[in-house]
Amino acid sequence: MTETLPKPEVIITHESDLDGLIAGVLLQRLARKLFGEDVRLEAYHYNNWRQRELRERSGWITDFGFDARMDKPNWVVIDHHANETPPKSALFIHDLKKSAGQLCYELCCKNGLGSPMLDRLVHLNTVADLFLETDPDFTLASDYANLVKIYQFWNLYSLLDGEIEKLLDHPLLEVMEVKRRVEDPLGLAWSRNNVLEISPTVGFVDTVIGNNNLIVHQLLEPGASKYPVLLTLFRRANGVMIVSLRSRNGEALKVAEKLQGGGHANASGATLPRSVKAIPDAVNYLRQILNPKKEEPLNSLENLFASIENKR
Repeated sequence: MTETLPKPEVIITHESDLDGLIAGVLLQRLARKLFGEDVRLEAYHYNNWRQRELRERSGWITDFGFDARMDKPNWVVIDHHANETPPKSALFIHDLKKSAGQLCYELCCKNGLGSPMLDRLVHLNTVADLFLETDPDFTLASDYANLVKIYQFWNLYSLLDGEIEKLLDHPLLEVMEVKRRVEDPLGLAWSRNNVLEISPTVGFVDTVIGNNNLIVHQLLEPGASKYPVLLTLFRRANGVMIVSLRSRNGEALKVAEKLQGGGHANASGATLPRSVKAIPDAVNYLRQILNPKKEEPLNSLENLFASIENKR
């Protein structure tokens, strides 16, 4: 029950996508309704999140996979990623079939914070975040999700002044529609001929224009690429390099975890070390991490002994 939610000192969400933005803002509203205070909102990419200590006595965390350090009294985790270890102390609100934004919105609705506009926005977010490509709103939902990819979490948060309903039919969606209609076909044709091998199972899709997620999705169709996992690279304004991984049979998350990232089984991401500043450097780094060195059957001392034995 929502009445049992502890008062949070902080609300923490995922910075990389629309789901994290919607979930974080909705939890801020819920905290304001329940406790009459504006609770600080923090947003992180996966790598920075893993390094963030939970010093507060209480908090709400959304759109991050559950791990043991969150399992503390007076902490609430609202999430939709796969989880193997159930919490013992934290309150865990979890559903694989819903977006984080949808789970947070359901809590809001129980406290009278629902609206037709939020109904629509949360639906579009869920369609995009869960990649429900058979939904009739899938194309439009992808445009909404792409807003955060293009304009970034905190820029949109500031532009909207925290009122996420303003995203509905926002003029920036016209930009997304034109980019999709004009850029995506050109970008797909170019990227199809520019896939580099990172490992035998992972390919790097170079992109110049278009919606990276949709382009990669098309390249994952049967026969389009020999790699079960495809990744794209994006450098943020602050120079940090972001890796986005996609697959169809659950392989993407396993690769992301090797890079200290996370996400969904088929849609994951990671942040590369700050020393990696350019695409060629990122490609080399990824090849080193994702191609374990083959162990020599004999070390130098064993080789020496073998040589002696052969001469006897």
